[in-house]
Amino acid sequence: MGVDQAVGETPVDWLSRGDEAPGAAYRIAASRDVSPLAAARATPALRPSAAVPPPAGAPRQFPGTAPDAAVMSARGLAREARTLSELEATLARFNGCSLKATAKSLCFYRGAEKSRLMFIGEAPGRDEDQQGKPFVGRAGQLLDKMLAAIALTDQDAHITNIVYWRPPGNRTPTPQEAQVCRPFLERQVELVAPDIVVLLGGAAAKHIFDVPEGIMRVRGKFRDVTIGDRTMRALATLHPAYLLRTPAAKRLAWRDLLMIKAALAG
Repeated sequence: MGVDQAVGETPVDWLSRGDEAPGAAYRIAASRDVSPLAAARATPALRPSAAVPPPAGAPRQFPGTAPDAAVMSARGLAREARTLSELEATLARFNGCSLKATAKSLCFYRGAEKSRLMFIGEAPGRDEDQQGKPFVGRAGQLLDKMLAAIALTDQDAHITNIVYWRPPGNRTPTPQEAQVCRPFLERQVELVAPDIVVLLGGAAAKHIFDVPEGIMRVRGKFRDVTIGDRTMRALATLHPAYLLRTPAAKRLAWRDLLMIKAALAG
């Protein structure tokens, strides 16, 4: 059923709870007309209550937050971050993304803090969730080899994902999950200040380009995109995980790598 990791220390016997449905204890506050700044400072997604901590071994719980309020809160928080370390600390406190409830670790980035080249993938996987860094599993190892093929290392690039926590069962992030993380990603792009952004896989390409087409239709062509306050060149290419499953497609990825190399040289 896709379950490959336990989140809590002890199992939960849901059958002993009678007719109570999972998640019944969550309450979403009624929406009110508030300014973005007020929502950013007062939303429950950012300010967890100082309640008595749950007993050891109890499942982790996060306050439920309406999607619009979570996005508004994320925008306010992201703008306040002045460095990547501040942005990472803010993300660690942010509870507006439901993926955090089932993931073990926040996977922010790996590589250089500032770089002309930035890679944006889909989401962390199991290995990433264990180590707390994006692209450290088999797909990440292949990405490192791809960089080496054009005489680069991970220290010559900034590597991240459109969401910062692992989706259950390694599923594709939902549009809502990506939208909640989008303000943090935009601020991250502003702080890294890349000249070229490479989108790894269809999910990242659809989210950043805002197009319905699949990766085969949008890959291999540079586009000008605006992310946050920055306008830069972006190129979609095949995700390393797809290349592991389909080795014949590596010839297409190689063409894209040559385009990236030429763009950096120019």
